[in-house]
Amino acid sequence: MKLVAPLSAFGREDLAMAGGKGANLGELVRNAFPVPDGFVVTTHAYGLVAQGHDTRAYFEEAVLPDDLRQAIAGAYAALGGGPVAVRSSATAEDLPGAAFAGQQDTYLNVVGEPALLDAVRHCWGSLWTDRAIAYRAKLAIDDSEVRIAVVVQSMVEADTAGVLFTANPVTGDRTQLVIDASSGLGEAVVSGLVTPDHYVIGPSGAPVYTPGRREVVIRGTAGGGVTHETGAVTPAEPLPGAVLDELAGLGKQVAAHFGRPQDIEWAYAGGRVHLLQARPMTALPPPPVGKLNPVQRRICSVLLEYLPERPYPIDMTTWVPYGPVGLMGKVTASFGLYGVLSGFLREQEGVVYQLVPPRPRPSAAVLLTPFRLVARARKYDPARWTQDPRFRDYLAAITELAARDLGSMPWERLVHVPRQALALVEPVADLRVDYLPGTGFALLRLLAAVKLLGRGRLFGDLLHGARTRTSDTNQALERLAAHARRTGALDAEPMPAEFAAELTEFLAEYGHRETASPILVTPPTWGDAPEIVLGLIRVLAVEPPAQKEADDALERLLRHPLLRSRGRRARIRRWAEAARAGIAFREDSHFSFMMPQPVLRRSLLEMGRRLCDAGALQQPEDVFHLRLEELESIKEVSALTAVQAERLREAVRARAAKREELSGVRLIDPAVVFPVRETGDALVTGSPASGGVATGPVKVIRDSAGFAKLSPGDVLVCPYTNPSWTPLFQQAAAVVVDTGGAGSHAAIVAREYGIPAVMGTGRGTYVLEDGQVVTVNGNAGTVTRAP
Repeated sequence: MKLVAPLSAFGREDLAMAGGKGANLGELVRNAFPVPDGFVVTTHAYGLVAQGHDTRAYFEEAVLPDDLRQAIAGAYAALGGGPVAVRSSATAEDLPGAAFAGQQDTYLNVVGEPALLDAVRHCWGSLWTDRAIAYRAKLAIDDSEVRIAVVVQSMVEADTAGVLFTANPVTGDRTQLVIDASSGLGEAVVSGLVTPDHYVIGPSGAPVYTPGRREVVIRGTAGGGVTHETGAVTPAEPLPGAVLDELAGLGKQVAAHFGRPQDIEWAYAGGRVHLLQARPMTALPPPPVGKLNPVQRRICSVLLEYLPERPYPIDMTTWVPYGPVGLMGKVTASFGLYGVLSGFLREQEGVVYQLVPPRPRPSAAVLLTPFRLVARARKYDPARWTQDPRFRDYLAAITELAARDLGSMPWERLVHVPRQALALVEPVADLRVDYLPGTGFALLRLLAAVKLLGRGRLFGDLLHGARTRTSDTNQALERLAAHARRTGALDAEPMPAEFAAELTEFLAEYGHRETASPILVTPPTWGDAPEIVLGLIRVLAVEPPAQKEADDALERLLRHPLLRSRGRRARIRRWAEAARAGIAFREDSHFSFMMPQPVLRRSLLEMGRRLCDAGALQQPEDVFHLRLEELESIKEVSALTAVQAERLREAVRARAAKREELSGVRLIDPAVVFPVRETGDALVTGSPASGGVATGPVKVIRDSAGFAKLSPGDVLVCPYTNPSWTPLFQQAAAVVVDTGGAGSHAAIVAREYGIPAVMGTGRGTYVLEDGQVVTVNGNAGTVTRAP
């Protein structure tokens, strides 16, 4: 086992011996890139000294064995015995999804054998700092599996140094290179001590240059170590064009060699460019999608509302393709329009990476669509959809599946339950295909009538008042809130039996409602997370919901001079009731068609629990990082081999790390979907969705766990909404949403409750802050600072 070896002895496959940094540098050396000479003190050397110790203090005082000390001294002498840079190279760093940037130590301008040995010990010890341990825990990397090597290279006393990104780290544009540079050693740029010169080089090769300020210059000192020069630093000239061209060319070659965008540290000294490090770029945004047309923006606004969080692999192989999105794709395809809701999510290394705006493709069949719509509208009345035998059969099937005892089910039966739950959704598409035309026809007929009467502004209000499963849910919540307000049940310990019984009954009826998204299976339902329901009840129990003054839009419309005859009035009433029935169908069918989702989720978690018992997973929720076909390939969990278990663990670890890497990266730039409008002093702008003006303190609520934060009169600011959020609108003064448009859930509910709403701000939850008093203008689509 090698204790010390030259960089040229290693390549990208030698991660276990040379660590991420050493393996990448060795790969560059082997391929004739301009890398300073150096050697690696391998992970075997670390293991020889460590002997099970895992504290920084131990390594800083550790005595190196004679053969190791002599090997390091010999390699150092072969480099010339001059100044060197000593860098940590852990086996879990400089990898896709795990950069570990700055987590382990680097020592520059190390001079002399004693100082070199000290630097090696300090690098080993940096594996066990609190920050490094916490970072590994965040990425679910087992401490026992991590080793560290040390890279020693001839010191380059740079005139100018910095970082080269082979893709734009801000926009994700793969056609651009970005170079940051400053005087002296690159540590000033890497550590953020300076505002560097900034170059953006596009396909044309002409750089866009922004000069830096060079607040600090780091240089090596004659006896070892570095010095920080501050104060008035003479501005340097921009890098010569030939140097920029060389850096750009090297960056492209390195990225092509490793097959992905790279983060490269470089130095320019004595007229030569040197590459000091290369690692995969992490947390890189997806490539820009370009300008969207109105149809694409509309579709993307809906998809973003449905995707408040990144889908897991299990979502991508279950509820995304087979749930509501797949269902609506089948509906649109039945009318000759393809690609509306398919293929819009792209994966990288097993994790969803980008939302790609769909491009609907009409087929020749779309020419027949008007005739098909009219025929279905005549045959299928949305007011009677629950009497359809297909719906009754669906309810019977889901009731039977939900009643099964998954815990006692043998693996060979359990593994088939997800497909059985998904199969239940398939007939639902047929019901949507048949009954939605009647809904559309009823809405268009009513809209045309009110427009002809010159009362178009009443259209939205005319749709209110239909009884839906959502209104039933809200009334049941209000009854629970009234009980809690009357008896103090929410603060009692234990919870009073009568209130607990009512809550149990509520969850049995409405517990399948989603908390985050209707198109993902991984977020919990109300039944899975009753604390969310209790949060809603607590909001409503603060005080009785404000009683909105009744406003019967239909009666106002019927006072029109052209509607004096009994026949015309009766016709308008029928048309309004039909439109309301269509709205109720849309709402209630969604409520019913979500029923298989909890069964699907429970079956997946039950499989996760059994895989935990078999030692393949650490916790049941780890199953979300797997794909359904991977689970189905397991014939019997009790017979899982060690190799199979390790393969599952590695898949989970790698995907979890990639997901963590992308945690701050959006699936698509919201500004592309929701272009920012300049409107004077507005803090944020969006689409006007519900008229009126209201002022109140901001309350940013990012997910259902924060429901209890809302107080009466707050301005609700959130990234998305769904029916689970509806009760909050009874207390909010106004609502501001990052996603969605005038036809989205939040807009409809806001109009029903008579509060202003601004949709599609794209950035409201990032710009507005809790407690900030703002004025929401639902007519203009603006949010301004209140006087």
